[in-house]
Amino acid sequence: MPETIGARDDQGTGAGTLRRTLTLRDLIVYGLLFIAPMAPVGIFGTLLAKSDGAITAVYVVATLAMGFTACSYAQMVRVAPQAGSVYTYARVGLGDGAGFLAGWLAMLDYLLIPAVAYLFSGIAMHALVPSVHQWVWTAIAVIVTTLLNLWGVRTAAVVGFAVLAMEIAVLAVFVVAAAAELIAHGAQRGWADPLTGQGGFSMTAVLSAVSVAVLSYLGFDAIASFAEEAKGAPGAGEGPGPGGPDRVARAVLTCLAVAGVLFAVQTYLAALLAPMSAAELAARPGGQGDAFYVTVDAAVGGWLHDLVAVSKAVGAAFAALAGQAAAGRLLFAMARDRRLPGAMSKVDAGSGVPRRALLGAAVVTLVAAVWAARRDDGLDQLSSIVNVGALSAFALLHASVIGWFWVRRGSGAPSLLRHLVVPVLGFAVVVAVIVEASAAAQAVAAVWLVVGAGVLVAQFRARRGAGA
Repeated sequence: MPETIGARDDQGTGAGTLRRTLTLRDLIVYGLLFIAPMAPVGIFGTLLAKSDGAITAVYVVATLAMGFTACSYAQMVRVAPQAGSVYTYARVGLGDGAGFLAGWLAMLDYLLIPAVAYLFSGIAMHALVPSVHQWVWTAIAVIVTTLLNLWGVRTAAVVGFAVLAMEIAVLAVFVVAAAAELIAHGAQRGWADPLTGQGGFSMTAVLSAVSVAVLSYLGFDAIASFAEEAKGAPGAGEGPGPGGPDRVARAVLTCLAVAGVLFAVQTYLAALLAPMSAAELAARPGGQGDAFYVTVDAAVGGWLHDLVAVSKAVGAAFAALAGQAAAGRLLFAMARDRRLPGAMSKVDAGSGVPRRALLGAAVVTLVAAVWAARRDDGLDQLSSIVNVGALSAFALLHASVIGWFWVRRGSGAPSLLRHLVVPVLGFAVVVAVIVEASAAAQAVAAVWLVVGAGVLVAQFRARRGAGA
């Protein structure tokens, strides 16, 4: 068992300490909520066009690619079972400077992914109630989920479980209705097309689409942010059974596997039923956003269209709830290490949550989500930014595994497979996806990284001056 770093061994709720209340089920719920079981709905048309119709192959490749990252998370959460996720892992594996940069890059993901989810919720509700502008629905979603997060992590997990059950039920209805339609009337194209493409298989096209499909998976990694709140954490005094780090590791791997299966099944069925071809969608980008809804409407009927829309609206809001909670833990962890203002390291005695860090994350998310909701290109602007930030943080995660187990030798004899081959392959996959990302996303991430490096240098000089 790897040596653990900085594990908390008290049960209080003072500054810097979180309550251990989350079970394995709660952790999986948070991860699946953040991902959302029907995450491909919003980008179905885009992926179908980019992959030349091989959309299910895109999700198979993306799941395998993210699998390397999930394995690296599982290794590092056992080493450093703390809030902060990749920030903490890079700090112990590569040093304080790399840890700060990893946390800084992860902020693009953790602060803006919830904004994207809130925007999805606002768009879906506006489609159902056009008389209310989408930015109003977006703001309402932010306020409601923020209040739940402030109420306490256990309460949010219980409510989230009910929402997740609803989402999975709607997905099951879609699967049954789609299967019935295929049995009754057959497919619109070849049964193998979602795997091989409509005009022949192109790995270049698939990899290009994977760079977008990764957006569907961002969130499973947020489970690691709750490491200090998992039951069985070091010093929790529990009896036999998996410890907190093991629970988190299992939850990360389980969440990714479940999401991968759900994504592959729904995209396969939708691709077979889609009335439009990949080439038609590529030639008409304006029709890509609602391609899934058009497919459901044409193949099954308007009732399922509305059901999916409602599920997407509610599900997206609660995906943002999980994302906002993870963002709060990241800010909390960085503040506790004096990398951000110390006020955000305080934990509320009543609810046991980092209230100030959560409110800080909520304000940023609210501003970004409402700003995007009031712009025609707001969704594209936000989506293009978050992917590269998260993937860059993933790259530092893989480097952290090698740094801790091979360079620092922090946990005894390292495993060639788990501690070298997997992180090297994961690093290579992440870099390949970053290269395929849009130039705008690369530019924003580069600017954000430069700003972060500037902040790091300023902090170093301030600390050196204080020491002098």
